[in-house]
Amino acid sequence: MDAFNRNKKNFLALMDRYIDRDVMVAFSGGVDSSLVLKVACEQALGKNHRVYAVTVHTMLHPVNEIATTAKAAKEMGAVHTVVEIDELQHAGVMTNPLNRCYLCKKYLFTRLVAMAGELRVETIMDGTNSDDLQDYRPGLQALRELNIRSPLAEAAMSKTDVRKMAAEYDLSASTSPSSPCLATRFPYGTPLSYEKMRNVEKGEIYIRSLGFFNVRLRVHGDVARLEVDSSDMERIVACREDIVSFLKNLGYLYVTVDLEGFRSGSMDYKIEKPKKIR
Repeated sequence: MDAFNRNKKNFLALMDRYIDRDVMVAFSGGVDSSLVLKVACEQALGKNHRVYAVTVHTMLHPVNEIATTAKAAKEMGAVHTVVEIDELQHAGVMTNPLNRCYLCKKYLFTRLVAMAGELRVETIMDGTNSDDLQDYRPGLQALRELNIRSPLAEAAMSKTDVRKMAAEYDLSASTSPSSPCLATRFPYGTPLSYEKMRNVEKGEIYIRSLGFFNVRLRVHGDVARLEVDSSDMERIVACREDIVSFLKNLGYLYVTVDLEGFRSGSMDYKIEKPKKIR
């Protein structure tokens, strides 16, 4: 048995164990949480249990189409709820501290734990995968403290595994780019604001509309540093006039392309990575 099929088998077995009663899934609409929710709903159906899908409408993440997320959850058979939160005001992350991810996750999932308590749900799951365990992710500590289960990570499912399995389930999210927290576009210690994050979001949406898949607009003061896949380097230079014009209209004085290309967590390079999270 190859690694993917072994990990897939372990993931399904874990989910079967967790779906022994009603459960809750933190559902962003991304490929990871979509796969967890899909499998949870399928397994719960045969056991007559409910699956609650909770989507958090947050200031630190790109604005998802809530209606689309709600539709997807309903089609899978989940009971869908949207929770509005404002981390900038209430989670202590306005200055983008090194432990931002911990503070944010602790604030967010504490809300979900309270909801789960009202619903008498004992198990809350999220979409953390095994690749996430290799990066600087202090938010994982908050998940452990609150006893949030991460079945993908527990089954050693990588992002590649997740996309492959999601494609088998014909989930549209299997081919969608990741959309991580917008605070990751700024150096730690840089004060965050709604305007700064919305400008980043507008810039990335525009560049993706030109046909680019992975796009990160990293902001260093008045400099916009673009990361795209290495295979897109020539094409983004060809689009440079339109991109520069759009980004300068957003207020950036300088627009650069990072020759190293797209890589997740590029703002974390000076931070010592943990050898093992779990």
